[in-house]
Amino acid sequence: MSHVHVHRPITGRIHLDMPYHPRNRDWLKSVLGAHSRPAWNRPARRWEIARPHLRTLVEALAHKFGSVDVIVDVRATRHCDTRCQEATGDECTCRCLGDNHGGAAYRKAWLLVGDTTLVAADGSVRRRFRVEST
Repeated sequence: MSHVHVHRPITGRIHLDMPYHPRNRDWLKSVLGAHSRPAWNRPARRWEIARPHLRTLVEALAHKFGSVDVIVDVRATRHCDTRCQEATGDECTCRCLGDNHGGAAYRKAWLLVGDTTLVAADGSVRRRFRVEST
């Protein structure tokens, strides 16, 4: 069983590492559609695929190779509430679980997205999982 890796970074195209075969491009186009444009990145030695093809690509790779390791980078967003940040007591029942209670996270750039809901970008999170064929 060959090892196959798919990585979806925060921005840009999906990165695909799979064993070499002279017909890889043809196979990718047959799976993703004739109008897809898989590109070979020679310096990085990987295929690059448009982001909307992630699910189709992973399912096809799992079927072809038995399993595929998937890495998905996502923007991390913290949620809080103005009532939590303005609180003076010790109890917190907010989604932040007390991280921002009473203004504890004053250095974050919070954005008010509702009457009381606040969100703040907090970097990125990398999720890893293995998809196996069924």
